[in-house]
Amino acid sequence: MAEEENDTGTAREAAAELDNLEKELSALERVTLFFGEYDDEAAILSVHAGAGGVDASDWAEMLLRMYLRFLERHGYEFEVDEVSEAEEAGIRSATITVRGDHAYGTLEGERGVHRLVRISPFDSASRRHTSFAGVDVIPEVAVADVEIDPEDLRIDTFRASGAGGQHINKTDSAVRITHIPTGIVVACQAERSQLQNRNKAMALLASHLADRARRQQLEQVAEIRGEQGEAAWGRQIRSYVLQPYQMAKDLRTDTEVGNVTGVLDGELDPFVDAYLQWRRAAMEK
Repeated sequence: MAEEENDTGTAREAAAELDNLEKELSALERVTLFFGEYDDEAAILSVHAGAGGVDASDWAEMLLRMYLRFLERHGYEFEVDEVSEAEEAGIRSATITVRGDHAYGTLEGERGVHRLVRISPFDSASRRHTSFAGVDVIPEVAVADVEIDPEDLRIDTFRASGAGGQHINKTDSAVRITHIPTGIVVACQAERSQLQNRNKAMALLASHLADRARRQQLEQVAEIRGEQGEAAWGRQIRSYVLQPYQMAKDLRTDTEVGNVTGVLDGELDPFVDAYLQWRRAAMEK
């Protein structure tokens, strides 16, 4: 109608409104891509240097910076839990915990081996080097606080044995606690009083139960993560080439971005969106 009336003002207004509607529709469509069981969970992202020597350590640090920039751009909350520096340059590994909307679903596609091709800054002959770094992403599965039901415990006292002192051989100060549901048994006889030994044994039991819960969590995460491989040639999910041309390409979705500098500065949206589309298509097959 604006074209028929030659009304440029109305045409500009209609075009702007159409652009806004397209953006809203794209945002709604993107939300539908987060259908995974753990997509809404916090994510624990780890980077570790792979094959390539000092270049690989430097590459791991570059990847860490890329992810931190991406998270900052999108307003995610994150904590750098651990960074292990390499001997010469870069890092051996790093771990960050990320919280925010669809944190795990957004970052899941980064899991795998990342390959960098560039003129090595550590090569005096300025030769081209290929280096690798591995990225792991797992959902943060909460371990509940350890709650111990007194009815689940069998507490036995016995006479402490061992060298030294009259007291240790004459009183039933030692304590053995059995957690009936799990069969975990702990005992303490190091302290002089039965109360002290009981408190220490309860602390030991709590540690055992927490460790058991963590191991069960790791088994669950391992099932989610699937098979892991060495960060080396033939296993990469994405290549970042700086020489002899510039291109970042995801080998699963065939997504290509020519502005590698932008990608390394945190502009990962094309890869994230393409992976989510690829994942949905794979699930529908």
